Amino acid sequence: MKRIVIFASGSGSNAENLIKFFHNSDNASVIQVLTNNPHAKVLERAKKLKVSALSFNKIALTQTSDVLNILKASNPDLIILAGFLWKFPEKILNEFPNKVINVHPALLPKFGGKGMYGMHVHEAVVENKETETGITIHYVNEHYDDGAIIFQAKCDVNNSDSAEDVANKIHKLEMKHFPKVVDEILNKN
Repeated sequence: MKRIVIFASGSGSNAENLIKFFHNSDNASVIQVLTNNPHAKVLERAKKLKVSALSFNKIALTQTSDVLNILKASNPDLIILAGFLWKFPEKILNEFPNKVINVHPALLPKFGGKGMYGMHVHEAVVENKETETGITIHYVNEHYDDGAIIFQAKCDVNNSDSAEDVANKIHKLEMKHFPKVVDEILNKN
């Protein structure tokens, strides 16, 4: 049975979707949710779905080995960043090579990089009058949104779309594709 650990910073809708997708799987399960936000709704979602959930601070992630040691003890086959807003430390990436992936709410390389997350991305897409956007699932490296692309899914952006409209379209793409792509990745390893 493959083991998945999810990092999230906010509401956790992608985390919940992944937990539910793998709940009755013979292949994998989400064993833990970790967050940098002690008030994140993802903690409630994980608890409701009976998945271990912990919050940590920046010191535990970047200056000590606390989070790394939690991960070593969990021994995940895949680490998923699902709305995790901090840069992921190289010491964890080095310990788990090609085992950390992220979902980004745009078609990378467009609208990626530091500060480009959530509504910031959708507002930029609308402001730049893009005709399409989408999601990118990619491996995580030491730079924001720069790792090898695993999968992209597209949707149209209409002239009348607001950033909220774009956000809703992106959310639907994430819900539809993210768990399936994660399953495919785990089946290859």
